Amino acid sequence: MKSFELKNILNFYQDSENKGIKTVLVSLVGLDGSSYRKQGVRMAIAQDGTMMGAISGGCVEKQLYRSALSVFDKNVSKVISYDGRYKLGCEGFLYILIEPFYLDKNDFLLILNAIEKRESFEIVSFYRKMDETEGNFGSLFYINGIEISTNPYFIFPEENYFEKFNQTINPDIQLVIIGSEHDAIKLCRAASFLGWNVIVITSIKNTESGINFLGAKAIKFETPETINFNFIDSYTSVVLMTHSFSQDFQYLLKLAHAEPKYIGILGSAKRKMQLENQILDFLPNAELSFLDSLYSPAGLAINAETPEEIAVSIIAEITSIMSNKPVVNPHVKNAKNNKIA
Repeated sequence: MKSFELKNILNFYQDSENKGIKTVLVSLVGLDGSSYRKQGVRMAIAQDGTMMGAISGGCVEKQLYRSALSVFDKNVSKVISYDGRYKLGCEGFLYILIEPFYLDKNDFLLILNAIEKRESFEIVSFYRKMDETEGNFGSLFYINGIEISTNPYFIFPEENYFEKFNQTINPDIQLVIIGSEHDAIKLCRAASFLGWNVIVITSIKNTESGINFLGAKAIKFETPETINFNFIDSYTSVVLMTHSFSQDFQYLLKLAHAEPKYIGILGSAKRKMQLENQILDFLPNAELSFLDSLYSPAGLAINAETPEEIAVSIIAEITSIMSNKPVVNPHVKNAKNNKIA
């Protein structure tokens, strides 16, 4: 589950709560085999039938609402099973936890602030692997040593026959786009649509360009001399789209000390080699990990031509790198870790 999905669920819950409508939290806590979504995906269902999120591709949600009716009525959690082998077209057997969902104001803000501050935290769900059963099931959030129950009727189980699903919620991918040309605008829109935290860095001489970057969380009007990359963390990727060798080089000198996991550079492999050689001239002690984070030409080799297709190829490459599953393209010669040598 992505943190932006959880944030959407929290906002949906708050809106329902303000309207006086009960909400349940629905979680895919057990999975035997494969399914459309991975174990740990969650959604919220309001008593009026509105929903936020999805457990599957849309196949089970109506049944989940019907199953949730007793939870709304009795405030007792339940676990249901779903055999996707015959109904979803996949090979998984799903165990889904449906529990009353309520947070007081302080707990609500604590979870929301952890997401906004890009902090990792844990969710632990207690359930039983049964076809359909009601009982003392529920989920607990652990944020900076504080335990938060999203189910006010849940009593921490002492029995050792409960199944327990542990999940870590990490920050969403943060994408730093350096540049303000047409291709940068397309990449910003595509990444923000995916829920990524997009930060655009553009020239202080080009402040009017900010209106074009729909979906960006922040737009910084900076130069390589003034920029401070202290907001970069281990979930951050950077794409240099200045279309200027000297600008790219100056930004790379600053990025050498920030060490994002991925730095995409537009242009050819030859251009990348020239940048690396010049970096080593200025920073002879540059970390090997920094040089390994440089990917050029940015994006998977899918024969992309339009700015939209290039954005897709870059996003696909970043997704593979950030998930530690780099895609090896057999059509690229001398490929190592999906990079052109």
